[in-house]
Amino acid sequence: MTLETLHPVDERLPTPRLLTLGFQHVLVMYAGAVAVPLIVGRALKLSPEQVAMLISADLFCCGLVTLIQSLGFGRWFGIKLPVMMGVTFAAVGPMVAMANAQGGPDGARAIFGAIIGAGVIAMLIAPLMGRLLRFFPPVVTGTIIAIIGISLMRVGIGWAMGGPAPAAQSVNLPKLAAMVDSARAVQAAAAASASATGASAPLLKLAGPVPMLDNPGYGALDNLAIAAFVLVAILLLVRHGRGFVANIAVLLGIVAGCAVAVALGKMGFDKVAKAPWFDLVTPFAFGLPTFDPVMVLTMTLVMIVVMIESVGMFLALSDLTGKPLSRDALTAGLRTDGLGTLIGGLFNTFPYTSFSQNVGLVGVTGVKSRWVCVAAGAIMIVLGLLPKMAALVEAVPQFVLGGAGLVMFGMVAATGIRILANVDFKARRNNLYIVAISIGAGMIPLVAPRWTQQMAHELHPLLESGILLTAVSAVLLNFYFNGGSGDAAGAVEAAKTAEAH
Repeated sequence: MTLETLHPVDERLPTPRLLTLGFQHVLVMYAGAVAVPLIVGRALKLSPEQVAMLISADLFCCGLVTLIQSLGFGRWFGIKLPVMMGVTFAAVGPMVAMANAQGGPDGARAIFGAIIGAGVIAMLIAPLMGRLLRFFPPVVTGTIIAIIGISLMRVGIGWAMGGPAPAAQSVNLPKLAAMVDSARAVQAAAAASASATGASAPLLKLAGPVPMLDNPGYGALDNLAIAAFVLVAILLLVRHGRGFVANIAVLLGIVAGCAVAVALGKMGFDKVAKAPWFDLVTPFAFGLPTFDPVMVLTMTLVMIVVMIESVGMFLALSDLTGKPLSRDALTAGLRTDGLGTLIGGLFNTFPYTSFSQNVGLVGVTGVKSRWVCVAAGAIMIVLGLLPKMAALVEAVPQFVLGGAGLVMFGMVAATGIRILANVDFKARRNNLYIVAISIGAGMIPLVAPRWTQQMAHELHPLLESGILLTAVSAVLLNFYFNGGSGDAAGAVEAAKTAEAH
């Protein structure tokens, strides 16, 4: 086949241009790609070195799965379109809930086991997913993406403040010890009296609530000022930057915030200096994974939502590039979502999906060649093999990430709102109830985090995810009011609207 007859998707560009355009794709997705291991690693209370390892594994697997998806791997895997694969934010809520239930390496092994199980199931059900697209019209996908952003805003605000809300206070240990000693003295006297009368000994009872101390570092004004500086820097770059600069505004804002933090002595590079220049990413770094059926089911539900979103993304890319998609190609793309998730679980990282901001970049630049994403995937693999890069990312202070988090996660919520803006609320007024009740369901874990305390512990990972509650509510309510109506065209338009995960 001659060059003239090649479809633009299959065109191989000159190497310098290919690498430049590939690096642009990497920069556009980099901030989102490293956000999930930062969130989950810190929720697991892992050491900085372990979090850096998660970041390296994530970058490595981003590149590997991108190569499989864009280059193709036989007839079973790879949609062979310009697709960048990255960790999905949709899985963050359930994974943070799992991390809160069990932290440290044990919690990591449980999460990776759930990811491996979900990846295997996703590969098996890939042929069925295209047929479920009608159950996810824009009113459903827009609502789900909006609640993803709303849920993650709590993380971004926590970064800016210096930690999640519980970090605002700590236990006053000396005062608590004095209260316990006093209560024991009272209990001992009461026990002696009870022994003389033959009554049962009383229980230990504190004189008041557990004494707390305000954390002086929480909400520190200098840290908040740096977070605000990062936010303003990003907004200025978005407003006045052009093309490539505007596309990497978040990354440039983080760099600017780090420069200020270094100048003020709030960011050090000791761990970066100690990190090796090169290291292999090895599977099962935390030990063999453990498999909890409820956790696997929870992550499988996330993968179903992710794969439905991927169908929309793939259809949008097909429309943007002018390359028709066969059912076999669509199935191969969805099967790669499952394979990528399986690879992620094996290599100590998380579920993978197509990054919508890179889909938007294809539309903005007009470059349709999948070889650009192949080059980007190779660059990501190289970055994953450089531990110093991962250590540098881990060294970024939380308050610097907070300013960027407000933008990144807020844009996710705004993307959902943009999709909902195209929903017909006049002729189909019942769509209002779908959005209202589904968002309300998703807010339950945010405003009442202990609402499951009277329920079976096995259900907690499922019920503590506002994203999953919203997804289930939206699908069921849409089926109730609209009969599951929806079409591929609606999913395409929703996917085109989405520019952030």
